[in-house]
Amino acid sequence: MKTLYPTIEPYATHRLEVDGHRVHFEECGNPDGLPAVFLHGGPGSGCRPEHRRFFDPERYRIVLLDQRGCGRSEPQGELRHNDTGKLLEDIEAVRVRLGINRWVLYGGSWGATLALLYAQRHPERVLGLILRGVFLARRYDLDWFVRDGVRRVYPDHWHELITSLPVSGWNDMIQGMYKAVIGGNEALQRRVVRAWTRWSDAVTLGGDFRPDRLPDPDTVLPKVKIELHYAAHHYFLKDNQILEDCRKIRSIPCTIVHGRWDLVCPLEAAFTLRRHLPGARLRVLERSGHVARGEEMIDALVDATDRMAETVSS
Repeated sequence: MKTLYPTIEPYATHRLEVDGHRVHFEECGNPDGLPAVFLHGGPGSGCRPEHRRFFDPERYRIVLLDQRGCGRSEPQGELRHNDTGKLLEDIEAVRVRLGINRWVLYGGSWGATLALLYAQRHPERVLGLILRGVFLARRYDLDWFVRDGVRRVYPDHWHELITSLPVSGWNDMIQGMYKAVIGGNEALQRRVVRAWTRWSDAVTLGGDFRPDRLPDPDTVLPKVKIELHYAAHHYFLKDNQILEDCRKIRSIPCTIVHGRWDLVCPLEAAFTLRRHLPGARLRVLERSGHVARGEEMIDALVDATDRMAETVSS
């Protein structure tokens, strides 16, 4: 059973100044090692110190990138000039800034979405893909999360989510919630942010969800704004775009790790992606859900980075 590598600190931190955003990224591990970029989820989350530990610091030059408005990037929660195309441009700009020719992409959930999209745009720059909890950003996937899918598993939390909005917002809940969080009604904004956070955490964490530990709405407002901004704009993608463009990346080594009990991004997405990437390796974890926690999940992800280093080296 593999475990996380020891705690490490960055040997360099950087800022990418673009479109009024200050995008934070850092380098860890071996400056002469195999370059790999970690793409976090959300949209709207950010990198954390433990993300460095999925990679062997002796073998990898690890780049952690906080996307626009997220984590240590500033301004927090900024929506202007914040879309999928801009995020892909930032990833490429970081590669150029660091003088990296080709690198491995590691992405979980929304990070897996970005990894696939970047690889499809710049296949010549990608040595390999490691994807966890695949999110294909189809309307089908969003409908599962907010319309008639996982609500059947959590009807109690769903009721709290839908009733956080005025009745006028029920027909298109994502648009209603998005307008609420960027609008001027502070009471409605706080209510919706809290309800969305409660719903997301309940579905993501399952049995580990603790409603008594929900963060203050003001703390998570930037994250929720970005998450709903992307959802309201259908992630700035054509429907089914990722699957249609898989032909561009079939020769790139790819490992997919997915928990069978993932209710945020059901296993169907990973299975479908695997059919479009016949050479990919799909590892289904029988006791895991969405988050990158637990012995089974950590073992699989660390094993994936170790195997990718061997594959690329050979």
